[in-house]
Amino acid sequence: MQPETTPVSTGRTLPEGQAMLSVRGVKKVYHTDGGDIEAVRNLTFDLKAGELACLVGPSGSGKTTLLKCISGLLAPTEGEVLLDGARVTGPPKKMAVVFQEYGRSLFPWMRVRENVELPLKNAGMGKAERDKLVDEALEAVGLDHVPQSYPWQLSGGMQQRVAIARAVAYQPEVLLMDEPFAAVDAQTRADLEDLIRTVWKKLGVTVLFVTHDIDESVYLGQRVIILSSSPTVIQEDLEIDLPDERDQLNTRALPRFTELRHHVYEQIQRAKQGHRPAAATQAGSAS
Repeated sequence: MQPETTPVSTGRTLPEGQAMLSVRGVKKVYHTDGGDIEAVRNLTFDLKAGELACLVGPSGSGKTTLLKCISGLLAPTEGEVLLDGARVTGPPKKMAVVFQEYGRSLFPWMRVRENVELPLKNAGMGKAERDKLVDEALEAVGLDHVPQSYPWQLSGGMQQRVAIARAVAYQPEVLLMDEPFAAVDAQTRADLEDLIRTVWKKLGVTVLFVTHDIDESVYLGQRVIILSSSPTVIQEDLEIDLPDERDQLNTRALPRFTELRHHVYEQIQRAKQGHRPAAATQAGSAS
């Protein structure tokens, strides 16, 4: 487990009231030979600069589709996504994505350092600056001792750290994470959860973390955005009022943690049963 650190300012100053990431009425319909499939009906939410929010929902609720729309990899049928006030029409330069299938996102013939450096090189960054950012990213994720190793020489958890380091080195304003720990064991998952909170606090980056794991969403997030079943709307936007400093043993033993995870689980079960939110639910109403 790595100790959490004091947040570092990113130097960004947004106009008062402007969100770093804004999702406005996003709808996505897939057109198939068998007819139209409405994956996402109407999603609207904002993330402030430096916020860490988790996104959960039933299987098939459109979490990955939404993430692709936010990242500019998929155009929404209706609505828009704004990054720092600018409309997203393709993959933004100041956004990075960490995927679940880390093994497929790393190049096995490249060493760890080369994998982390690749996006910076493709962006035309000078060598001195690249070296500095790669060194900092590898140190941040605890991999500064294996820069010359190949991904296939590392454990699954260490490979995922390489993927995280690559995203961190890119210096994004927004970091999107699509179930990044689903393929690792429970102990490694706990270590990586603490790593994300450490990196988030150190860099001050805005994080949207998609997960199937209810406990993980409550442990990591300042908010948990709960999706309904498909076609998707927001079931509830829940504030997580746990202490800012968290650790695996003490935080998960808190009665409030149990209350919050129970509430999120209850909302997901309601979503599975077809219950739709009649109105916006007051955040923090889990008690």
